[in-house]
Amino acid sequence: MSLSRRLFVGAVAASSTSYALTAGAGPANAASAGTASASAAPAEAYYRIPISTADTPEQLVAKAARVRPTERQITWQRLEKTAFLHFGVNTFTGLEWGTGDEDPKVFQPVGLDTDQWARALRDGGFKLAILTVKHHDGFVLYPSRYTRHSVVSSSWQDGRGDVLRSFADSMRRHGIKVGVYVSPADENQYLHGVYANGSARTTHTVPTLTEGDDRAGEHLRTFELQATDYGAYMLNQLHEVLTEYGPIDEVWFDGAQGRIPPDKVERYDWDSWYQLVRTLAPDATIAVSGPDVRWVGNEGGLAREDEWSVVPVQEKDYGRTDYALHYEAADQGSRAALVGAQPLAQYLQWWPAECDVSIRPGWFFHADQQPKTVEQLTDIWFRSVGRNAVLLLNIPPNQQGRLPDADVAVLREFRERTARELPDDLARGSRASGDGHRPVRAVDGDPDTAWAAPAPSKGTLTLDLGREQSVDRIRLAEDIRRGQQVESAVVEARTAEGWQQVAAIGTIGASRILALPTMVTARQWRLRIVASREAASIAAFELHRSRV
Repeated sequence: MSLSRRLFVGAVAASSTSYALTAGAGPANAASAGTASASAAPAEAYYRIPISTADTPEQLVAKAARVRPTERQITWQRLEKTAFLHFGVNTFTGLEWGTGDEDPKVFQPVGLDTDQWARALRDGGFKLAILTVKHHDGFVLYPSRYTRHSVVSSSWQDGRGDVLRSFADSMRRHGIKVGVYVSPADENQYLHGVYANGSARTTHTVPTLTEGDDRAGEHLRTFELQATDYGAYMLNQLHEVLTEYGPIDEVWFDGAQGRIPPDKVERYDWDSWYQLVRTLAPDATIAVSGPDVRWVGNEGGLAREDEWSVVPVQEKDYGRTDYALHYEAADQGSRAALVGAQPLAQYLQWWPAECDVSIRPGWFFHADQQPKTVEQLTDIWFRSVGRNAVLLLNIPPNQQGRLPDADVAVLREFRERTARELPDDLARGSRASGDGHRPVRAVDGDPDTAWAAPAPSKGTLTLDLGREQSVDRIRLAEDIRRGQQVESAVVEARTAEGWQQVAAIGTIGASRILALPTMVTARQWRLRIVASREAASIAAFELHRSRV
């Protein structure tokens, strides 16, 4: 990246009839013989619904209510927070966006310890980590067959080092899922290769064997895909990463263009890139220029107060889906937003938000910078994970190849702090009553069961804790397998003065965490649905007393 200079051009998804919307298939056998077809597969039901300018406001809302997430999106959402590791030549040059002509010998992580990374992330409560396998400078952290601008040209480990191999092995050894960031922008390929060379899209066989290729003679599964020269370069590297480093759980792209003259823009072959990822890693989330996850629109780690996962989108060339509203718009999915986006929008799509932020001011390590405090990270957590989004926190390794001790300490304290914010759920197993269907399912601790409200904009769920309890944190969650429905709700407590409102909210989504300004003591609590699209399904109504 440098994310602050990514020149974001819109997150990406495949068209409604594209392979990129298929789900449920098992991992492809990368070693099997034959050539893969580039034909499209059926779209997932309700992941994306077409709209038109003829739709009334009521029809738009009805369609939005029917949009559903894929299983991979549900799995991703439940991670709640993920880690980013920006590491490469920039770590040693002090730059955030490299030039592409760095001497690979500058890369000297002589104390590389990816097990230390994994232990720190595990102790920090992270379940997935993403490595910058290739950043905008084009330097590659594994020995690719398609460029010498990589670890093979460094004297570190005599050119036999492989950061990606070490990273992937360490993460899995410590129970952490593996993600990769492969930058579409590539300054080295612009200076010395094929980036923005004006080539037309033609059919390329992937993988393309190189001189002396160690895969020659194997029964490789190949793919015939449309791409420019640079698009094929990316396809070949994606093939290496996705077939030689074990299962990959997330592939992270951004939309940055290289720092090149305006007449040298490279039009990325998103459709072909997605097809390869979906075939070789069908369970992998593709973010944030991808069909599964969108960028929240800022680099502060902050979601909107009311963050919708169903948003209006418009499709661009080569399978790219862009926001119909500006990516920084304060409202992406309300009734008013759906109507306002209608002139440009072609679909309503389940496209949840990821909130990215670095623990330090820069994305790469700089010795003169310090990590954020636990208090700062906790505030970000409330305003990301607590607002229906996933937090992506960057922790950059230093020049030794280790996570700095100060950052490691903050990560551990951050996990301990959030655990104290939401300790034991006082509502778990309490007596639940109300209208609708099976209210007890909102307090059983199972995210896959839910209380079903009786009808849109109606429904009251009441909890009796058995005795008075003091509460200052509330967590609510919808069963997003039934979509995102709640538009407005209130939480009330029965005190000596009767039922008193303690919180009023708009959206809920996968997780809404509320910090009450003062402690409230009561035996009976209730959630009232004030407005919803279809009948709400509440998977969690939690009450907590923080220990901070």
